[in-house]
Amino acid sequence: MSFPATRSGVVRDPVVRFVLIAGGLFLAWYFLYEFVLHPDGRFDRWLIGSLVTLSGGLLELLGHELLAETGRDMGYRTVGVQGGYPLWIGDPCNGSNVFAVFLIFLVAYRGATKHLWWFAPLGLLSIHLINVLRIVALVLVAKHDYELLSFNHDYTFQVIVYGWVFLLWYLWVKRGPKATAPTASA
Repeated sequence: MSFPATRSGVVRDPVVRFVLIAGGLFLAWYFLYEFVLHPDGRFDRWLIGSLVTLSGGLLELLGHELLAETGRDMGYRTVGVQGGYPLWIGDPCNGSNVFAVFLIFLVAYRGATKHLWWFAPLGLLSIHLINVLRIVALVLVAKHDYELLSFNHDYTFQVIVYGWVFLLWYLWVKRGPKATAPTASA
């Protein structure tokens, strides 16, 4: 492997370019979230409210009766079913960091921008829905065997959620649109 000798050659190297763009975007996200979005709280509350509403609705659709503490009564942070325990959804579990990492990869990896506008929202929606399914499954785990909740929360469902994100990245890289190379004019 040869390394580019010039500064412009370094920036043209696709791996270096990816690392620089992804690193810069990740730092920007970190500062935006830690110093603006998280202290304000509205973004986290909105995401968690959506997760509680969708997972509670799906649980009811599956024939479960929600606990009285579910939803608005606890500030849109809990969901649970009769016979089980309420599941509290914290800010780290709302999916915002997974959204950010997903989007950072898409932007940093060179691809056709016109396709980014439909693939990114579709990917974010699918990640959000995977998180809803994760919460539904955790609520049911908590109902049937509370001792399994911690393991499934920390390992099983992390693998599923991040596996889904990796699959989306794979589709973007291998099957998705490629950036068009600039053509030399004669």
